[in-house]
Amino acid sequence: MATPTRVGFIIWCLIVVVALLKTANADTYSVGDELEWNIPPLGSIAYETWAREKVFEVGDNIVFNWNGTHDVAEVTKENYDSCNDTGTIDLRQTSPANFTLSSNSTRYFICTISNHCELGQKVTIRIGDQWSSASSLAVGTLSAVISTIAISFFTFF
Repeated sequence: MATPTRVGFIIWCLIVVVALLKTANADTYSVGDELEWNIPPLGSIAYETWAREKVFEVGDNIVFNWNGTHDVAEVTKENYDSCNDTGTIDLRQTSPANFTLSSNSTRYFICTISNHCELGQKVTIRIGDQWSSASSLAVGTLSAVISTIAISFFTFF
């Protein structure tokens, strides 16, 4: 039969493993899903709706897939709003184009080919909780650590 100390240690280890597995999870999103990265038939509402239905977190990846003549450029909000491709932050001209979401922020992407942006081929990606300096992932990890410490304290003492 296991002693209470050993059972407490095993529970503590399991909680730590679960917390670590949760923090290591990153999702990959294909921009536009079935539409992929193309000129949307109904204008920019297609990509606005797609992005609004997602919850992007730090560490996630977004992938732009397309066939034909397209590209994807990360731009400032001002350039996004005006479909201006001067001074792009990052331009990718081959598909698939992968971007890792590395911080809580808002990122703006457009197609710079011809008038594709004006026709709605642009998307805004909002990452994490932008009203707080701590992401929900960090808050969840902190909660797991505090719970682990509390369980360890009550198990061993």
